[in-house]
Amino acid sequence: MEETTMNQNNSMEAKPDNNLVWAILSTVLCCLPLGIVAIIKSTKVNELWAQGDYEGAKKAAADAKKFAIWGAAIGGIFVILYIIFVVVLGVAGNGF
Repeated sequence: MEETTMNQNNSMEAKPDNNLVWAILSTVLCCLPLGIVAIIKSTKVNELWAQGDYEGAKKAAADAKKFAIWGAAIGGIFVILYIIFVVVLGVAGNGF
C-alpha cells in the first residue's frame, strides 16, 4: 500500500520508492562503497517522509537510485574488464 499525503498545493503526493532492494543488490553483487551510500540514502527516505520533509525524501530516493545504478555500472565494467583480461592472457598463453 502506497502512502500519500497532501502537499502545499492541495494535491495528493505519493511517497517515493526508497530503492532499498536495488541498493542492497548493488552492494552485494557489484560495488560495495557506492552500495553502502545507496543503502544509507534509501533508509533516510521513510524517515524524511514521516518528518514531513517531502522534498528531502524525494531527493534521498533519487540519490539512492543514482548511487545504486552507478555501483551496478562500475561493477559491470569491472566484470567486462576482467573477462577481457582473462581472454587476453589465455590467448597470450597459447602462443598465438
